[in-house]
Amino acid sequence: MRKILHLDMDAFYASVEQRDNPALRGHPVAVGGDPSGRSVVAAASYEARRFGVRSAMPMARAVRMCPGLIIVRPDFSRYRAVSQQIFSLYRAVAPLVEPLALDEAYLDVTHNAWEESLAVTVARRLKTEVRQATGLTVSAGVAPNKFLAKLASGWRKPDGLTVIAPERVAAFLERLPVEHLWGVGPRTAERLHTHGFLTCADIRDRPLDALQQAAGHQASWLRALAHGHDDRSVQPHRPAKSSGAECTYPADLTTLPDICREVTTMAEEAAVWLAARTLYARTVTLKVRYNDFTTITRSHSATPATREPRELAHRAVQLLDRTEVRHRPVRLLGVSVQNLSDTPFVAPRGADVDTGDRLPFE
Repeated sequence: MRKILHLDMDAFYASVEQRDNPALRGHPVAVGGDPSGRSVVAAASYEARRFGVRSAMPMARAVRMCPGLIIVRPDFSRYRAVSQQIFSLYRAVAPLVEPLALDEAYLDVTHNAWEESLAVTVARRLKTEVRQATGLTVSAGVAPNKFLAKLASGWRKPDGLTVIAPERVAAFLERLPVEHLWGVGPRTAERLHTHGFLTCADIRDRPLDALQQAAGHQASWLRALAHGHDDRSVQPHRPAKSSGAECTYPADLTTLPDICREVTTMAEEAAVWLAARTLYARTVTLKVRYNDFTTITRSHSATPATREPRELAHRAVQLLDRTEVRHRPVRLLGVSVQNLSDTPFVAPRGADVDTGDRLPFE
């Protein structure tokens, strides 16, 4: 049985700013740019979140919701320095550390330098070490696999510690909304809801063919997650350079609405992948294979980078105008994102995933 931790710093950028500037402590703070422009919130302190301010929200809207909001320009070099300090603590304890972003990582502590048999003890000690070294808090999830550990770390923020023991997995997932499954974006969630799949129990208990009608090629993956199964290992790696999905259809797609719907879903899934790793993409690529097996790709790059689902979907759909899908049957579609970064290139267009929200059924 593996022992996996997911460690996620609490409101990382905003917390660093409040730590380094005592005048900001206890006040609503947003990291980002000028609200008179197109800037969005890169991170919001927990004081700001009480007013409804959230990451990726337009800064102008955030100011309207919280008139006393203090806006701080991001200092990514400082955030990276703190991140390096945190990760050095992780790597001193666990042989397997998989960075997801500056403020987030998976650790496999099945074997650890402290020779602790209980993963929760490792998590508790690491939380203490991070606080002592940086003055910041980190929320931890402890579970038998990565999917469950990530769910657990978001259960009680900030400064949370949640354990999902193997014997508790089924009960924990019973009422979990499908939106919390890895890979389910807004469009996929809508389709699942339309077919009556609202919770993990629905996905687990109803026939697989019904799930396939709602989720297509994702059905088997979602069924596994609904049972709490995730065999992915914790793998130290370089930052990902790209990610995407593609699907070969059993029957050719011949209508533009069907093609647009599939492209939108894939783009939204790419946004979920980016958000899960706190990454941003500058390039969107569309892949089309016609029924005669002719394959083309079309790409669009823009600055600043983004992970906003609607923007990625809009750009992917626009790329269809540079193809012949209106006149030729389509055998395969794919959408991928490239030119990834852990920060936007110009002004913040997204934010750290950490929202501090509790699950809606808690």
